[in-house]
Amino acid sequence: MITNSHALLWLLSCQLLLLLAKVGAKVPAIIVFGDSSVDAGNNNFIPTVARSNFQPYGRDFTGGKPTGRFSNGRIATDFISEAIGLKQTIPPYLDPAYSISDFATGVTFASAATGYDNATSDVLSVIPLWKELEYYKEYQKKLKAQVGENKSNEIIKEALYMISLGTNDFLENYYAIPGGRSSQYSIGQYQDFLVQIAGNFVKQLYELGGRKISLGGIPPMGCMPLERTTNLMQGRGCVEEYNNVASEFNVKLKNLAEKMNKELPDIQLVFSNPYNVLLQIIRKPSAYGFDVAGVACCATGMFEMGYACDSRNPYTCTNADKYVFWDSFHPTQKTNRIVADYVVKNVLSDFL
Repeated sequence: MITNSHALLWLLSCQLLLLLAKVGAKVPAIIVFGDSSVDAGNNNFIPTVARSNFQPYGRDFTGGKPTGRFSNGRIATDFISEAIGLKQTIPPYLDPAYSISDFATGVTFASAATGYDNATSDVLSVIPLWKELEYYKEYQKKLKAQVGENKSNEIIKEALYMISLGTNDFLENYYAIPGGRSSQYSIGQYQDFLVQIAGNFVKQLYELGGRKISLGGIPPMGCMPLERTTNLMQGRGCVEEYNNVASEFNVKLKNLAEKMNKELPDIQLVFSNPYNVLLQIIRKPSAYGFDVAGVACCATGMFEMGYACDSRNPYTCTNADKYVFWDSFHPTQKTNRIVADYVVKNVLSDFL
């Protein structure tokens, strides 16, 4: 029997396929920078506790493999890659199982628990954003040696660059560390500080040849199960303060994108905002085929992620497709697919 939610997903997929068939894919590669929302396993190869390369992570991935993605399966950038006619998954740059021939059509330099702010990456000893850029410079040299200078330049110019950062800067740094950034900046000043870093990063990508760039917004972070668990005074509802901060920050990122499009010749900088679509899913989960939005699938669903979300926990749900969130911080594969479809149809179609 086809439910309304299944029919909605089917219709969205058909619309996406028709769109792609009409315009034709023009993107030869996807190159990704960011945090756990887009890390496909780079943290497996650095000394940090911010990992997910163990069960039950990846249980709905091909072969039930825990790749290091913070999900029960694929993440949004995997679905975006597939939607624009490239491979079904984007490999992590630090994984020795892959070579430059694999990376030529897509690669992620992302590191779970990192942020725009270097101080954020220091919290769990992960890869800072400046290091992700250094890896990209190394990648460019390898790509040139693999396919030649002309082909390499073409890939670099026509590739889609995706940036997904910011949530950890607020939740793992600003609000979590007394005497740190919160003692140096007001929340508005800290937003401006991060936006400045984002702008400088986009300029560096531009100077390195990137032209098609997606600057990602941050989700309604006050609705993550971890934040709701600690919001006892409001009956474990969403923390509106955090949602307001996310919304304000996204406006500033959008304004940055508009400004840089006027300043940098030939750049195509789009703002990809997951906030509204995710908030809609959280507020009306049944409309998208979900049963649960307030807690996550893994363990008790209230506070566990990473090593606290393991295969020995007896409370983990049996069907992750019924849950908006996989662990207390990260969406399920199904949620990632819906968000990816939305972004491709409403934002990234400019590049296709």
